[in-house]
This record gives sequence, C-alpha cells and structure tokens, in this order.
Amino acid sequence: MLFVFANFLILALMENNRITIREALPEDAALLGRVVLMALHTDDSHLLSGIFKELAARDDSQYSYKNAIVAEFDGKPAGAIIGYDGARLHELRRPLFELMEKRTGRAIEIEDETSAGEFYADSLAVLPEYRGRGVGRALLADVCRRAFENGFCKVGLLVDVANPKAEAMYASLGFRRVNPTTFLGLDMWHMQKENEHGE
Repeated sequence: MLFVFANFLILALMENNRITIREALPEDAALLGRVVLMALHTDDSHLLSGIFKELAARDDSQYSYKNAIVAEFDGKPAGAIIGYDGARLHELRRPLFELMEKRTGRAIEIEDETSAGEFYADSLAVLPEYRGRGVGRALLADVCRRAFENGFCKVGLLVDVANPKAEAMYASLGFRRVNPTTFLGLDMWHMQKENEHGE
C-alpha cells in the first residue's frame, strides 16, 4: 500500500512539473474567450462568442488579458483563470454591457456576482484534453497566491449547486461556502478562501 501511495505521489509531482503558469498576453484572447464560454457551459458556437474574445483583447474589461493567467502543460496552453478586484465589477463590466447592447440592440442586466472586499475568480476552465492533470487546481492556487500577495484578504468564486465535483475541488483548496446565491438563473454557492496568514 505504501508503495502504491509513493508511486501516486511521484506521478503527481511529475504532472505538476509539467504545468507552468504565466500572465496572459493579448495573443491569448482566443483562449480567454473560450475559457469564459466554457465557464458558462457553452462553446465557440455560441452567438456571442466573438464578444468575449474581443473583450479579452482589451485592457479595460472584466475579461481582459490583464486580469488573467494562463496555464501551460508541456509548453502548450491548457487553461486559464480570469479574476479581478470585486470592488471594480461595475467599472470592468461596462464594456461588456456596451458591446452587448450594440450587437443585440437592447440593454442587458446581470445581477452582481461579487462586491468590494474580495478578489473575484470570475472564470476558470481547462481545455478538455488537459483535464484531470491538476491544471485547474494549479491555476486557482496561483490566483489565490497572487491575490494575497497583493493585499486581498479573501478570494471569492461562484460554483453551481449542481456541480459538487467542482465544489469539492474548491473546498480542498480552502474555499468555504459563504452564502447561496443566484446567477444567470442558476442556483450557486458563493465560496471564499481567506488569507490564513493575514498578510
């Protein structure tokens, strides 16, 4: 049994060494747009997919490459996470609302998903071919590290109540349920991780 555990540990370490995290670049806009769509449980065939890619290439939107980090597996993009100061939600969301109104001809309203007092992990997704290799865990751990190093005391996210597997992964990284909420018509848990070191 000990031998099996040791082998598992060695394999896990080998996988982790194959993952590198870097800041996103404007060239990553297509990847980031896809990540947002995947986080919304859809894909590039979605009518509004071009909007998210356009927003990712900008420097003033919530989905901007400036708010994202990318995971590479063996040097190839494997996934990404987008996050920002919850206090800036309305400011960062304005370009989305403007583009949506321009493309659809009508104003949209979306409930607030975060607020001041937390760094918000907005969208996290791993490309299908890299799932199960620790990429999502590495991205979330790194975004927490960066947030805490920049003075945030809490990192927050939303998880679908119907996705206990994702919730379990978040919980294993120290996230805890704060309150139930509804976002885009779905029942969600608002979860937060606190900076245990208070730094």
